Amino acid sequence: MPNVRTLAFVSLFGLATGASASSFVVTTDTLVDALAATIDTTSNATSSVVDNKVVLAARDDAASFVASAGAVRGAHLENALQHIRERMPSLQADDAQLAQAILAR
Repeated sequence: MPNVRTLAFVSLFGLATGASASSFVVTTDTLVDALAATIDTTSNATSSVVDNKVVLAARDDAASFVASAGAVRGAHLENALQHIRERMPSLQADDAQLAQAILAR
C-alpha cells in the first residue's frame, strides 16, 4: 500500500504544479496582450511612437527588476509602470507582472 500512496502523492503534486504553471502562462499572456493593445491602439501615430519608446526604454530596467526579484528598480521602469497604469487604470497587475510583460513585448 505504501507504493500506492506514494504514487497518488506524486500524481497529485504533478497535477498541482502543472496547474500553477499554466495559470502563470495564461496571466502573462493576458498581460502581454493588454500591454500590446495599449501601445498599438493609441489614436495618434506620434503618440503611439512615444508610448512605445517609453515601454521599450524600460526593457533593461525590467530585466534587472525581474532578475533581482524586485530589488533593483530603475528610473525607466518606474516611468513605464506609471505610463501603463495611467493608460490602463483598471489593470490589476503588480510590478513584477508588468515587468515580465515589458520583457515579453
